[in-house]
Amino acid sequence: MKELQATITDLGHDGKGVARIDGKAVFVSGALLGEEVTLRIRKRHRHYDEAEVAELLSRSPHRVEPRCRHFGQCGGCSLQHLDAAAQIEMKQRVLKDNFERIGKVEPAAWLPPLTDQPWGYRRKGRLSVRAVAKKGRVLVGFREESNPRFVADISQCEVVHPALGPKIGLLAELVGGMDASSEIPQIEFAAGDDTVALVFRHMSPLSERDRAVLLAFGQQHGFAIYLQPGGVSSVHPLWPEHPRLAFRIPSGDAAVQDVELAFRPLDFVQVNAGMNQRMMARAMELLDPQPGDRVLDLFCGLGNFTLPIARRVAEVVGVEGEHGLVERAAENAARNGIANARFEVANLFEDQRQAHWARLPWDKLLLDPPRAGADKLLEYLPRKETQRMVYVSCHPGSLARDAGILVQKHGFRLSAAGVMDMFPHTAHVESIALFER
Repeated sequence: MKELQATITDLGHDGKGVARIDGKAVFVSGALLGEEVTLRIRKRHRHYDEAEVAELLSRSPHRVEPRCRHFGQCGGCSLQHLDAAAQIEMKQRVLKDNFERIGKVEPAAWLPPLTDQPWGYRRKGRLSVRAVAKKGRVLVGFREESNPRFVADISQCEVVHPALGPKIGLLAELVGGMDASSEIPQIEFAAGDDTVALVFRHMSPLSERDRAVLLAFGQQHGFAIYLQPGGVSSVHPLWPEHPRLAFRIPSGDAAVQDVELAFRPLDFVQVNAGMNQRMMARAMELLDPQPGDRVLDLFCGLGNFTLPIARRVAEVVGVEGEHGLVERAAENAARNGIANARFEVANLFEDQRQAHWARLPWDKLLLDPPRAGADKLLEYLPRKETQRMVYVSCHPGSLARDAGILVQKHGFRLSAAGVMDMFPHTAHVESIALFER
């Protein structure tokens, strides 16, 4: 295909370089702002094209050598070629642009970005598995950057938990030697403070030999092994009989006890353990929980925020749509000796204004919604009694939209906001915002 020369004039929200050729936007994988490149069109669309770098004619001062040997092939990371400071600057710009363009708001103060260790941070994820006849072996990894239908041929991962990241190739060898090598589509991993669990999804019953092979692998490498023959509820341990997955959240205050959360391997937990602790400290700083406060925690999950908040306030209620997570949140409260937290099951994307918890006066609210945000919820909450809200977001567009609702409809002020680098080397933007009456 014909190669074209272009100047990269911007970085897109997905981390790709943006050029314009004959007035049409071209998104260029692997290119950075200010670089001159020769590019090769990979896919054409009506309003934009996708391309890759054929030759780098000039280098950005922020370009660095990717640490991972599979960078560019594996789609797990898109920004390893951009230095850490520039990655953060890009994410801050994305958040600022979304506030201005979508929410028509601007924070009174910008919070300093939160960062932590950029490598080996990922404690939760899903590895695809594919038996490839042409290669005569099994591939285990993330999807390819250029074609998500294919599994990237990788042997290690620099961002996955260090107990597992260097052993991706061993997983491929393991599955390749099993009778059910073509019947295992994915392996999910989850790491607690002391245990790394692997969940093998299998489409047909495993032979005794395969079960023995998996057990031996777990024992040799110290992994807890789970099997998943069907849906989420079918997940069960193979070895050990009762694995213990848990992580601790330090209180940061000698007068306040830490919290430990137990979870199951497919439960939602924050991917980055170090950043979760930093995020918790910032959320507490912004929420400013006081002994007499009554707090509502929405989209509470396992109680990641609820239980640390409970150590500091009179009462906290966590609301979550997934019944299993609510059960385990209540179990975690009991395990930590916390009696002033209770949990409710409710679909927060449906109208809940008649629910008992929604009609009560709350001093403070904390929101941690999924990518869709919380606009449906903001049709009836917060009530007039609520003076302070902390909003944790995994999508800057939905945060910006909801910020506009809170400011224009509910009379709040966007007092502060900032990014949190939950996913280093990716274009994912995690952020936190404080709203006050």
